[in-house]
Amino acid sequence: MKITLKVWRQPGPDAPGKFETYEHDGIIEDMSFLEMLDVFNEKLLEEGIEPIAFEHDCREGICGSCGCMVNGRAQGPGDGATLCQVHMRHYKDGDTITLEPFRAKAFPVLRDLIVDRSAFDDIIQAGGYVSVRTGAGQDANALPIEKAIADEAFDAATCIGCGACVASCPNGSASLFTSAKLAHLNILPQGEPEKYDRTSAMVAAMDEAGFGACSNLGECEATCPKGISLEYISLMNRNLIWSELFERE
Repeated sequence: MKITLKVWRQPGPDAPGKFETYEHDGIIEDMSFLEMLDVFNEKLLEEGIEPIAFEHDCREGICGSCGCMVNGRAQGPGDGATLCQVHMRHYKDGDTITLEPFRAKAFPVLRDLIVDRSAFDDIIQAGGYVSVRTGAGQDANALPIEKAIADEAFDAATCIGCGACVASCPNGSASLFTSAKLAHLNILPQGEPEKYDRTSAMVAAMDEAGFGACSNLGECEATCPKGISLEYISLMNRNLIWSELFERE
């Protein structure tokens, strides 16, 4: 089938960008979205045009690196799927697809569809770990944890840090990402002793990185490929309030 791509092209972080239009009539509906981009890039190379720069790694919905805005939607049309898991059967012959990078102050564009998401790393470095003594590896199986608590922690831990929540939020908020990373540690007994300090530190790092405030619009949850719940933002805010109260005492 024939597909027209309207792609944001930007050679570098400080260079001006613009949309460029390309066509290809050899697209197969069973191709994944990234395979479609590979085919387009092969054609561009044959024509002496710089290929479209996009980020990818595992192509299995695990690494979270492949996202961009597809027709105004983060991660494309697939519900509960990353862009690499979207197939061209979502489109029909003659469709035009608009691609642009995630738009957020904290995600500066590096090139074409690639953005710098190192602000997420800064948030994790601020407190996304357990530093208290929890015993050796074999002790983990000896610590009883209720199944409901373990399940909730694992649900939060499914966040892959793709950034779709930030890109879809009108405020560019990283609250869903930060709250998920906090929850999967704070909910478990190993992370509970540090939960207030951890919450305060990671929220401060999130604000310092330039992410916007959460206004509970829910766009983040709607586009999250792993279905991370807004409830974790509520939990984060409660723990943040408690951390501030403890600091005043």
